[in-house]
Amino acid sequence: MVELPTVLVVEDDEAVQGVVADVLNEGGFEPATARTGEEAVTLLKGRQTHYSALVTDINLLGRFNGWDVARAAREVDPNFPVVYMTDAAADEWAIQGVPNSILLRKPFAPAQIVTAVSQLLNVGSMPVSGN
Repeated sequence: MVELPTVLVVEDDEAVQGVVADVLNEGGFEPATARTGEEAVTLLKGRQTHYSALVTDINLLGRFNGWDVARAAREVDPNFPVVYMTDAAADEWAIQGVPNSILLRKPFAPAQIVTAVSQLLNVGSMPVSGN
């Protein structure tokens, strides 16, 4: 049996978290969820599970926001695929966002999550050619 890539979904709104997890599952991913930035950072740094990508809201409950969670993911792996979801913080992406990430403005079509994660995973698996 093929092991599905695990995607960590960080979202404090249970309804949105459920939709994102469902669409990832339907798209061939294994979703894992966290409701706070602190929980997500603990999961990422604990390395109990190999996460293939991160999908995070920006405005989260607790001390850590989505920008912080993405930076923590990049401490674990400098090329960690990151997809941000936001309705209010999109203007901060150029300053706060990690390089080679994707930002989806809410509301977005659920299929956009699968497309964004797939795109980042495919880029990460492609051989790099020197110029």
